[in-house]
Amino acid sequence: MAKTHSEIKIFNLHGTKNGIVSVSHVTEPYGEKSEPVVSIGISLNGNALEPDWKIHIPYENIDDLIDALKTAKEEFGKDYIPE
Repeated sequence: MAKTHSEIKIFNLHGTKNGIVSVSHVTEPYGEKSEPVVSIGISLNGNALEPDWKIHIPYENIDDLIDALKTAKEEFGKDYIPE
């Protein structure tokens, strides 16, 4: 179980009635001495503490994730995001 869980940001999940996206810093997510991660959770009922889905991103992979998200937005988002 995670040693600490610190909320960074929570925002509404577009296209849902009560859905949220939560971004958190988690220390020791996989037990003692495991490296901290950024946790991204999706909750369709608005409960950030019990997300329906979550992913853990090691800090070493954040830049790669940001690049991939920017590419997705640039290449595909123009078809879905209104001006």
